[in-house]
Parts: sequence; C-alpha cells; structure tokens
Amino acid sequence: MQQGAGSETVVTWEDQLNINRFSKLNNRFHEIEDDIKAEKERNENLEDASNELILTDEDVVRFQIGDVFAHVPREEVEDRIELMKEDTTKNLEKLEEEKESVLAQMSELKKVLYAKFKDSINLEED
Repeated sequence: MQQGAGSETVVTWEDQLNINRFSKLNNRFHEIEDDIKAEKERNENLEDASNELILTDEDVVRFQIGDVFAHVPREEVEDRIELMKEDTTKNLEKLEEEKESVLAQMSELKKVLYAKFKDSINLEED
C-alpha cells in the first residue's frame, strides 16, 4: 500500500502551543454553552415561580432556602425571586460576553493554524 506524496509540515513548539490553546478554548466554549443552558433553565424556572406566586391568594408561602422550606411573606418571596432573576440575567450576559471572546480567539487561531497546516489539520466539529 502506497502512502500519499503530500508534503509534511514541521510542527514547531509555537504551533503546538497554538493547537493546545485552541483545544482549551474549545473546551471552555462547550462549558460556557452548558452554563448558558443551565442559566436559561434557571431563569425559566424563576419566571414560572413568579407566575405561580401571582396566582396564589396566600399571604405566607413556602420558600426553599437551601434544603429547607420556610414560610415567608409573599412580598418578600416576590422580592427574592426578582433579585434571583436579575442575578441570572447578569450571569447570562457575562457568559454570552465570554462566549463571544472565546469564539473570537478561536477564529484567530484557526486563521493561523489553517494558514500553516492547510488540509493537514481539522479544527471544525462535525
């Protein structure tokens, strides 16, 4: 069996560092995607809780604090839920910004690596 007569590109230390950096960024990108998904789910749950709270006639409702449910005045629960939604929204914004930063860095590394290695390297996910 005959191997292709393609030219071999020498991988320098700097190239290897760029490949490793791309791999770390790619892993971080996937972690961010998972975090965004979790924060969106949390935000939806908080929105559902807020809607359920509107429908209740109770002045005191059960509110989970850690692993314990406590009886808390409805107004206080409404305030806590609003604060939690604000925190979730801020976290989502930070994650989206970090995601954009990671994607930009990955794009730059792709340009550098594809320029040198052309078809010898595959940085795309299937």
